[in-house]
Amino acid sequence: MHELAVCESIVSAVRMHADGRPVRTIHLRIGTLRQIVPDTLLFCWTLVTEGSDLADSELLVERIDGRIRCRHCQGERVLDDYVLACDHCGGVDVEVVAGEEFLITALELTEA
Repeated sequence: MHELAVCESIVSAVRMHADGRPVRTIHLRIGTLRQIVPDTLLFCWTLVTEGSDLADSELLVERIDGRIRCRHCQGERVLDDYVLACDHCGGVDVEVVAGEEFLITALELTEA
């Protein structure tokens, strides 16, 4: 369950950027190719923050679909499976253009 370690890293980053201010919400953007299960991440968040200054904070996760682009025909498609081939020309010389994101995009702070 690597989501536990991911949550610990999020806590560190949030504390550094919040600089002691109370945090209400942490906005995340996570690509589907990151192999992170959102429900497991949310569960781990409650475990990692229990009894801390972040216990009442909430994670809001925006999922980003995996997308590839064919280097031959420039066709793009959303990955609904893990077949890395172009739907347009059948080419397999593709590049991942979305879905590998893992970002904290915003912190909503509360009044102290």
